[in-house]
Amino acid sequence: MANLARIETDNAVAELPIAAFDDCPIDLVHLSRQTFGERDLETELLRLFDRQSRQIVERLTVGPVAEARWRAELAHTLKGSARAVGAFAVAAAAEAYELDARAGADLTRALAALTRAVAAAQAAIAELLAG
Repeated sequence: MANLARIETDNAVAELPIAAFDDCPIDLVHLSRQTFGERDLETELLRLFDRQSRQIVERLTVGPVAEARWRAELAHTLKGSARAVGAFAVAAAAEAYELDARAGADLTRALAALTRAVAAAQAAIAELLAG
């Protein structure tokens, strides 16, 4: 049975598989499969994801509170990008945020969970790219 990243907020629960053998917030086996093992492509995707995730969290933090649809669409974009690079905890947090935004719920807990997941992924990416 696969381990799951489980993100719960007031109104949503999102679960996505994470690698059971790796404490890294990025599933490197998944990323390698996505890029057919091309290290330069992996590096480029990680850099793009790092930049995009930082920008989206910043926009969600300072953006207009009343724009639930806009917030849901940003979270949906991040969810797809996170799945592509194997950042499954980020994808689960983005999905929970998206569901809460679409439901018109208070987004405080969902944003906190998303921010934590993105920070962990960014730290892992920095470590991977430095080594």
